[in-house]
Amino acid sequence: MNQPKKMALIAANLAFFIIVGFFVYQRFGIYLNNPWTRDGQVRAQVIQVTPRVSGTVIEIAVVDNQHVKAGDLLFTIDASTYEVSVQQAIANLERERVSSKGAKIEYERLKDIAAKDAGAVSDKDMIRREVNYQQSLSRITVAEQNLIAAKLQLEYTHVYASVDGYVSNINFQIGSQAIANQPILALVDEHSFWVFGYFQESQLNKIGMGNAAVVTLMGYPDTPIEGRVESMGWGIAPADGTVGYNLLPSIKPVFQWIRLAQRMPVRIELEAIPDNINLRFGMSASVLILSEEDSP
Repeated sequence: MNQPKKMALIAANLAFFIIVGFFVYQRFGIYLNNPWTRDGQVRAQVIQVTPRVSGTVIEIAVVDNQHVKAGDLLFTIDASTYEVSVQQAIANLERERVSSKGAKIEYERLKDIAAKDAGAVSDKDMIRREVNYQQSLSRITVAEQNLIAAKLQLEYTHVYASVDGYVSNINFQIGSQAIANQPILALVDEHSFWVFGYFQESQLNKIGMGNAAVVTLMGYPDTPIEGRVESMGWGIAPADGTVGYNLLPSIKPVFQWIRLAQRMPVRIELEAIPDNINLRFGMSASVLILSEEDSP
C-alpha cells in the first residue's frame, strides 16, 4: 500500500473514532449534567373495592389478577334481606297514602261545612284537621325516601368495577361475609400509572416542573419511556424522632464524616407507553431528568 492511501485510511479511521468518541462523550455528558436515579418505582391508583351493604357473598364473577372494564360485575351479595326491605317499604308507602287520603277527606269535609255555616266548625278543629293532613303528606314523603333507600341497598348487593383495570388480592370466597364499608379486594386503575423517582436532595435544584424525563424499566431495559416532571414531593417521614423506650424519641447516631443525602419523591407523568410494555404496580425503574437544553 502506497503512502497516500495509507494516510487516507489512517485519517478515515481517526475521523471515525473522533465521531464515535464525540457521541459517546455527548451521551455521557447527559448523565453527568442531568439528575438521574436508579431508585424509581411504578405506581398507580389502587381502588379499595368496598361493599356498601353487608351480607353473604353468593357469587364471584372474577378471578384474581383478571382484567375488567368499568361496569363489569365483580361479586354479588345475598339480596334476600334487602328484597324484603323493599317490599316492606312499598307496603309502608301504600299505608301512608291510604292514611293521607282519609285525612284529606276529613279536612275537606270540615271545609265544606265551614263554607256553608261559619259557626258550625271551630277554628281549633279546622286547624287540627289541616295539621293532620299536612303531617300525612310529610309521612308519604318519608316513606317514598325510605323506598328509594331500600331499592338502593338492593342494588348495592351487586358490586361492579368503577374503572378499567386489574383485580388484585381476592382473598374471599362464596359463603364469606361481606361487611359494609370494609374493603374486600383491590382494583388497579390501568389508566393511572405514573413513576416515582427518588432523587437526592442535592439534585432537586436541577429539576424543574415540566422537564422532560426518560424512564427505563428494569423489565424492559431496551425500551425507554418518555415522560414529564409532574410534581415534586415537599416532605418525607423522618426516621428519627419516633417513640422509643420509655416513650422517649428514638434518634440514630450520626457520624459527622458520613452524611447520606435524603431522597425526595419526584412524580413523573408517563406519555406514550410502547405497546410491548405492560406496566405493573411496584416495578423498578431508572429515571433521567433532562434539562431544558437537553430536552427534545
